[in-house]
Amino acid sequence: MGRKSGPKPEKTNQAENSINTSVMPSSEIVEHYEKQIYDLQQMLEISRSLCTTLELSTLIESILYITMAQMRVLGAGVFILESLDSTYYRLGENFSGLEVDASIDYRIPIECKLVDVMGNSGQAYTIEELKAIIPGNKDVETVASLHPSLVVPLILKNRLNGILLLGERISMDSEGTEYTDYEKQEISTITSLAAIAVNNASLVEQSSTDMMTHLKLKYYFFNALTDRLDYAYAQNQPLSVIMMDIDFFKKFNDTYGHACGDYVLQSVAKIIKNSVRGQDMASRYGGEEFTVMLYNTNKKEAMRVAERIRKNIEDNDFCYQDQHMKVTISGGVSVFSTENNPVTSAKILVDQADQALYISKRNGRNRITFADPKVLATMNITTEE
Repeated sequence: MGRKSGPKPEKTNQAENSINTSVMPSSEIVEHYEKQIYDLQQMLEISRSLCTTLELSTLIESILYITMAQMRVLGAGVFILESLDSTYYRLGENFSGLEVDASIDYRIPIECKLVDVMGNSGQAYTIEELKAIIPGNKDVETVASLHPSLVVPLILKNRLNGILLLGERISMDSEGTEYTDYEKQEISTITSLAAIAVNNASLVEQSSTDMMTHLKLKYYFFNALTDRLDYAYAQNQPLSVIMMDIDFFKKFNDTYGHACGDYVLQSVAKIIKNSVRGQDMASRYGGEEFTVMLYNTNKKEAMRVAERIRKNIEDNDFCYQDQHMKVTISGGVSVFSTENNPVTSAKILVDQADQALYISKRNGRNRITFADPKVLATMNITTEE
């Protein structure tokens, strides 16, 4: 799995890579050390930025833009493991500025020659160098189709955590587009920091994610909602919550078995996730209940999103072992507003959506209800069926 084996590469003598300042004019010596100090300061800022970001998608975006800026390239991408038990590194949407061919499956098996080379050496290669080392290799050809100027391993504890691709390089006058030894050392430092950050973010991602539906867990959702509610209050922005429940879910388990129930849960979760923005957060609240947090979203937009989810589920063909099934959901929507609903507790906001969900169920199911705080206050609602 990308683990280094055999003798480790010899460490490069620091003196061999350093510039001989004894033959330099004093002004150039000062300039040389000023650059090194500046670069060290940059690395400290990069380290601080990467190691304080635990949201994996945000972290990957930061890695891409940092490497693009530092290495003066027009694009970048990173192949990473999607989970601890994944059998391949995947590019997915982890790229910016690269020309991606929709017909190519950008996956690299963890057991392949390319991973062995990158993991064992721990060094950066041009695509031409990789082709010379592993001629005719299909995984190298997959990487080559993205036209990288440099391919860099992300190594953590002698294990390959990912593969970073740097795109087309911007020429800086007489400097050209070739990478100097100093620049390769710089990108190696960045990827070392990135490998640690990706590992930490992946662990947080996995510990906060429901393994069946791949949505966030309830308690993680509540923590994120609490933070976002504080921000919404400070910025005077709306914040919406959708609570959803699969209608008559028990019949799927009773009629077709629990495996069918799992299939329905996974399918509904996928539709929910594909129906909201990447910046929003969907969670499995428990059992057959789901919640969605919509950032900076007012009542009109939140109702529109909730209705889209409901309609997408209603229109979907759920087919399990050649059995076509009709699945619907009921939902409730609550909206934080400093004027109309200035709640200060995430639990209250979720409870409001839950009460609106109960009204949807009571009124026939397969519908969305808005949690008007004034209406809810006049009703004696219990959310237990």
